[in-house]
Amino acid sequence: MLKKRFFNFILFMIFLVIEVLIALYVHDDFVRPYLGDVLVVVVLYFFVRIWIPEKYRWLPGAIFVFAAAVEVLQYFRLVEILGVENNVFLRTILGSTFDFKDIVCYGVGCLLLGFCEWIGYKRKEQ
Repeated sequence: MLKKRFFNFILFMIFLVIEVLIALYVHDDFVRPYLGDVLVVVVLYFFVRIWIPEKYRWLPGAIFVFAAAVEVLQYFRLVEILGVENNVFLRTILGSTFDFKDIVCYGVGCLLLGFCEWIGYKRKEQ
């Protein structure tokens, strides 16, 4: 169990570093707005897997619901309601602009995660 947690921690850190590097250094029309949103659900997934390393079949779906809910809260200007629009860190984490395309990207990321879980499950059956 400790091996799984450590492995998930390493993957979490790798994907988190990739996300930070994208946020800081990539200013294009594809990687940052689309690939970055696909990868953010991967970061969340491995973060949760640190704490819940055993198979949880619905985790990709739960991650999608969470990410989509955060995006919907952006529509209602949660950052302004909380009064943290001047806090760069919180504004970056919570986001400040609603975009339906972000929800689509979260869906793509979660579908990829679900597919990977399914492949892993099928491998263990053999």
